[in-house]
Amino acid sequence: MNTTPYQRAPWLRTHSWPVLTAAAVLLTGCGAAQASGGSTPQAHTASSSVQLGRVTVAGKSEKVLENSSGYTLYYFTKDTASKSACTGACAAIWHPLLTKSGSVSAPKGLSGTLAVVKDSHGSQVAYNGHLLYLYSGDHHSGEAKGQGILNEWWVATPSLSQLGSSSSTGNGGGYGY
Repeated sequence: MNTTPYQRAPWLRTHSWPVLTAAAVLLTGCGAAQASGGSTPQAHTASSSVQLGRVTVAGKSEKVLENSSGYTLYYFTKDTASKSACTGACAAIWHPLLTKSGSVSAPKGLSGTLAVVKDSHGSQVAYNGHLLYLYSGDHHSGEAKGQGILNEWWVATPSLSQLGSSSSTGNGGGYGY
């Protein structure tokens, strides 16, 4: 009897997008250089604001940073405060949050620092030294499907520690606390 992949592995029905995305990242290499002659991946240009929102992360409602359209923002643990380690195929999946204005406004109640860093993507928005990204697997505002992918991508929360502090990455589940 012939069976479909969904019958052999029912979890694929609900989890196929993150699994396939993770596989694509692994196969292409998250920091891989783009082949010559290729086009630059489409990056998302932000309006000049970042806002606070709530999403469910690991079964718990969390306050997170979002773009002006309500999409969850993430950071990558391999980045430095001034250089993105996500280029080429990686940037096609994890879209850098860019701004044309050269500045970004913070929502009321956000205690950390928003900044604009000029890097290989252009003018990329950063929070507490962490460059910010949108995940292509989040198809609707309020989703956080990129949380924990490869144990290197984490939802950006208001409590995210300054990059370089001892708690900015690692055992805090990516939250920096």
